[in-house]
Amino acid sequence: MTSFDLNIERVLENWEIAHALREIIANALDEKLLTDTRDISIYKNGNNNWCVRDFGRGLHYEHLTQNESQEKLQHPNLVIGKFGVGLKDAFATLDRHHIKTLIKSKYGNITLEKLPKNGFNDIITLHAIISTPSDLQFEGTEFIFEGIQDSDMQKAKDFFLVFSAEQLLETTQYGQVFKRTLKGGRIYINGMYVAEEENFLFSYNITSLTQAMRKALNRERSHIGRTAYKDRVESILLGCGKKETAQLLVEDLKEFDSGKSHEELKWVNIATHACKLLNALQKVIFLTSSELLLAKDMVDRATRDGYVVNIVPGNVKEKISGMQDLNDNPIRDLSKYVTEWNNSFKYQIISPDKLNGHEMAIFNKADSILKLIRGKPLQVKAILISETMRLEGYQEAVGVWEKVEQRIIIKRSQLKRLEDFAGTLLHELAHARSGEGDISREFERELTNLLGLITATILSQELAEREPARQERKEQQQAWRATGCCESCGEKLGLLERIGGQIKCKKHR
Repeated sequence: MTSFDLNIERVLENWEIAHALREIIANALDEKLLTDTRDISIYKNGNNNWCVRDFGRGLHYEHLTQNESQEKLQHPNLVIGKFGVGLKDAFATLDRHHIKTLIKSKYGNITLEKLPKNGFNDIITLHAIISTPSDLQFEGTEFIFEGIQDSDMQKAKDFFLVFSAEQLLETTQYGQVFKRTLKGGRIYINGMYVAEEENFLFSYNITSLTQAMRKALNRERSHIGRTAYKDRVESILLGCGKKETAQLLVEDLKEFDSGKSHEELKWVNIATHACKLLNALQKVIFLTSSELLLAKDMVDRATRDGYVVNIVPGNVKEKISGMQDLNDNPIRDLSKYVTEWNNSFKYQIISPDKLNGHEMAIFNKADSILKLIRGKPLQVKAILISETMRLEGYQEAVGVWEKVEQRIIIKRSQLKRLEDFAGTLLHELAHARSGEGDISREFERELTNLLGLITATILSQELAEREPARQERKEQQQAWRATGCCESCGEKLGLLERIGGQIKCKKHR
């Protein structure tokens, strides 16, 4: 037997047995990757003791020194990257908890024992006792623990992705995305758990480490702050391209206004990427919650056209407007949909003989309305009725003046009431006469002129209608004066009354 001074007294007082087992399992997993041997085994032997075994090259006593392994440091997917430090910490923790440990390899059997330090008998340190190997052909390394509870081993296994039930969604060059567990989002680094994120939508396994993350992977392993891994989580999500991931992201984004969305969707870059990704995979349209209320008819039309409506926050909507998705197609928001719809639009012109009786009666009032403004303008060649109309903003127009075609088109629904039809016709006539669009000074001036014309025409007609009656009344009054009798009772008027030009006696005056 030979004793190897591990130079350890008491360290890492906060470590539990599970933390020690974590280091041993991590070393076994690393050895499996380095040697491309079969999976490690964690089991109970015939003595009901827990065992951890890899099938690599076997532990040698020189591995017990505190030393960085260049082989491990150069491998991108290893859990720890060092020999000695984590293993020695594990030995110290196991000893403190009175766990008897036996390590077997073809290089020797190793146990742990407290002995005086060589040359300093008053200092007691932990030593590895190395004895002749029990099997020179032993494959790999086996750790045998006496006194480990099942719960301790389960806690240790919970540190590793390989033993979890996490469901893989997608793999990127920076790491992997997993469905969130009931416990919350978990952060793994090269398959080892380092942090819990209660409000994360997914769990993540980071396989491409930044310098900040390497520095954060201290001896505690599981106390890494978000600042160390946030950038890598964002990079993983930005590298995702599958439909299921995109849908989960966008579904969560819908909860933004309610405050129920998860942390990742509060990062604008991630919310934007989710929209780009989903737009490339599905027939979707993005709009804000206010647009959903203001443009309900337009949203219903988009739904009927087969689009899936997705609600996004205003800052995300603003950012994706005009963007291309991952297939270089334009991202479709409500304004884009309106443009596309108008570009593909065709009028459904209705022949007057297809109108019902009520509609025809109102449509036939067009000539009367035109007379009120002294006739139809020369530039208006036709007034038509259509079942469908182009969009103005997010609503169908009720009327339109088409300058090139020199025609006014009015939506059929305006024929329900005369005032709706008349108002729409006059509005479009103002466009035709002014040659200008809405919200222009020229259009407003022409609309005012039409109102004046209509008012003047109506008042003139009323005066003309009153004139015959007024003339007849005048003639009657003249006749009564000529006879000198009261117009009400026919009684002869007195001299003074006749001289005064009266036509009524004193009684009826």
